[in-house]
Amino acid sequence: MEADAAAAPEGLSSEDAARRLARDGPNRLPDAGRRRWRRIAADAAREPMYLLLAGAAVLYLLLGEPREGAFLLGMVCLMLCMTLFQEGRTERALQALRDLSSPNALVWRDGRVQRVPATALVEGDVVELGEGDRVPADGLLLSAAGLLVDESLLTGESVPVGKLAAPQGSAPAAPGGADLPWVYSGTLVVQGHGLARISATGIRSEIGRIGAALGHIEPPRGRLQRETTLLARRFALLGAVVSLSLVLLLVARGGDWLQALLAGIALSMSMLPEEFPVILTVFPAIGAWRLARQQVLTRRLAAIEILGSTSVLCVDKTGTLTENRMAVAALWRDGVPHEPVAGVPMPALHRELLAYALRASRELGSDPMEAAFWRLAANALPDGGATPRGWSLVHEYGLTPQRPALVHIWDRGDGTGLAAAKGAPEAIAAMCRTDEARRNAVLGAAARMAGAGLRVLAVARAPAGGGPWPDDPAGFGFELLGLAALADPLRQDIPDAVAACREAGLRIVMITGDHPQTASAIARQAGLGGGEVLTGAQIESLDGEALARRLDGVDVCARIAPQQKLRIVQALQRNGAVVAMTGDGVNDAPALRAANVGVAMGRRGTDVAREAAELTLLDDRFASLVEAIASGRRIFGNMRKSMCYVMAMHVPIAGMALLPVLLGWPVLLYPLHIVFLELVIDPACSLAFENEPAEPDMMRRPPRALDDALFGREAILGAVAQGTWVLALLTLLYAWALSQLPEAEARAVAFAGLILCSLALLLSNRQQGGVRGTLRTANPVFWTIAGVALLLLALAVFTPPAASMLLLAPPAPAMLGVAGLTAMLALAGLELRKLRLARRR
Repeated sequence: MEADAAAAPEGLSSEDAARRLARDGPNRLPDAGRRRWRRIAADAAREPMYLLLAGAAVLYLLLGEPREGAFLLGMVCLMLCMTLFQEGRTERALQALRDLSSPNALVWRDGRVQRVPATALVEGDVVELGEGDRVPADGLLLSAAGLLVDESLLTGESVPVGKLAAPQGSAPAAPGGADLPWVYSGTLVVQGHGLARISATGIRSEIGRIGAALGHIEPPRGRLQRETTLLARRFALLGAVVSLSLVLLLVARGGDWLQALLAGIALSMSMLPEEFPVILTVFPAIGAWRLARQQVLTRRLAAIEILGSTSVLCVDKTGTLTENRMAVAALWRDGVPHEPVAGVPMPALHRELLAYALRASRELGSDPMEAAFWRLAANALPDGGATPRGWSLVHEYGLTPQRPALVHIWDRGDGTGLAAAKGAPEAIAAMCRTDEARRNAVLGAAARMAGAGLRVLAVARAPAGGGPWPDDPAGFGFELLGLAALADPLRQDIPDAVAACREAGLRIVMITGDHPQTASAIARQAGLGGGEVLTGAQIESLDGEALARRLDGVDVCARIAPQQKLRIVQALQRNGAVVAMTGDGVNDAPALRAANVGVAMGRRGTDVAREAAELTLLDDRFASLVEAIASGRRIFGNMRKSMCYVMAMHVPIAGMALLPVLLGWPVLLYPLHIVFLELVIDPACSLAFENEPAEPDMMRRPPRALDDALFGREAILGAVAQGTWVLALLTLLYAWALSQLPEAEARAVAFAGLILCSLALLLSNRQQGGVRGTLRTANPVFWTIAGVALLLLALAVFTPPAASMLLLAPPAPAMLGVAGLTAMLALAGLELRKLRLARRR
């Protein structure tokens, strides 16, 4: 399609844009995804734990004990406040992620182009649209070059439609028609570029009028949620059956049915693992928020559970391993090289080469290579590379996988035309009419430059008449002018990040469109190893099985077309790998979607790539991806530790709610005691473990298997073993206390032992190493929770109103010392078990 070169638009002034933004409001649709506090409270109030607490409060009131009933209702309010705090913290983290993930737009303000959040756009703004962008608002095209837009979001039609520029004042048209000048909010640019003036934002846009909601990240229901929901249901069902049996047993023994119901409710509460949903909600959300602070945006929370299993990283070279800070390092023409140096005049031969490279570049493009040519031209060419007066760009042949070259057709204003091309040396050479010797000389020079780690482009020119333009630009009969080599230095932190990956058992495969020798040179600098290089041409000749076998010893894939990335990902997965894949272009979207974890670039990535990916590197740094994998392993490990603690702690709670009744001893735990315990367990699982630092050897372990359950059979048995050991000690402690003390004092000793053993379980599950190393590992939240738990215990035992309500009496200090000794024995046994498991591993 044709595109007339128009003068750079002024756009709105910042002051005018601010007035319009205040008048019309932000360019966003109502956010239906955020949960307000009323909804959070309503959802929490329907949880079984709160229903059991309310039932217990009613029973106390029926028994004529209003103080206990009021206390329970107060505890319901307190726990509801804790839930609101936890859920509110999670919602704030998710909202921060939504704000980070909202798209940006390239807009003309104050006579210059600048990047602003799409929410800040107003009617009258002039925006740049490029391949891979999501259209930020409805608008009229002022110019367009090969623009194709996917409007399936509005029309349901999957085929992209072409767009043509039109003058201001054109009548609005419905979405879906071909060659219309209107673009619509939420649609995707799949090819070409253009300039549009915004006509409607927010709810006034086409998508706003039909009531669609965008910009809301809706995390899918992952494997962890399914597994844990099933586990929680099983325990809830078991608790209901056992509790009902206990009530019937007590009534059959002649007990009061109200007291029997209270005992049954206490047992149900003790067996209900209501902390599991808290863990699954808080840990991924807060973990994703922490990742965002490390410049890694988690678009789908389910990806966090996969990060720890990643075994292969497929990464781009440019901008990921390198700085993406291109500079022209050398120009080559007719066998004569020239290295640009500031202050040194450029020979006329090379100035002409640079001028034609500029004519085959986009002035407003964000491509770092094109920016490098413009920077050099500003100092090396007399006019700074500006388009000659009277020239206009009339046609563009964009980059395609089959032709990695950009061709611009210029009308010089005197009845003659000119074609300028730049691209991969092989592609440009194939388009040119030149003899074999010159072609070999050019390709040989390109190979030598590539071997030095430079990115090499060839430049060509040809005369061009008027349209219509041929489908294949090779018909112009190009003349091969020379080569331009660009340097993109390796990021300083790459060798250390690559070494960390190797230590963690991660394999890295570099995938690039560069020359094989350029890719090999960069791979050597990065420390990727001496594996062989596989080219796109070789991939074309291999079927899926053969490609999977061929990739075994490959560290570098060069001259890869974007569509071939999908085949590489699928071949690696066929070999059993869990693949994380980086990408930035429209054509990378299928590979990003197919990868176990798709990773898009935040700075140079397209909207299409970002929406297909689970993660977005906001700074485009490979080291950030490595840090994300380490964080993913830490989050998964801490979730497992927290669930193990919760499971282990519920064993002695349930046991001490059931065993005394079965053995004919005085009841130890009533609903009031269970509520007290939950005040310790809830923050322990959701705060202490979430803040726990990573294990020292976390990134020296191999990746875990993808099918490794968060809380599988081995973990459940280990937790039950811990809980059973603690239960045995507490049962002995209560039996001894009953033989030595009155009932209320014996209950206080056993209850204190239960609280202290909870802290012992918490301490033992923090780290896999010994308790000495655990105590040296900083986690102030743990010490805060431990201090609060001990303070609450002291208030419960030694404050007469609280002790009376909990049916406790202050025992002698020596008796409480026995409870402390029991907790120390519990901790010793737990540490001995950890030592045996470590030796077995």
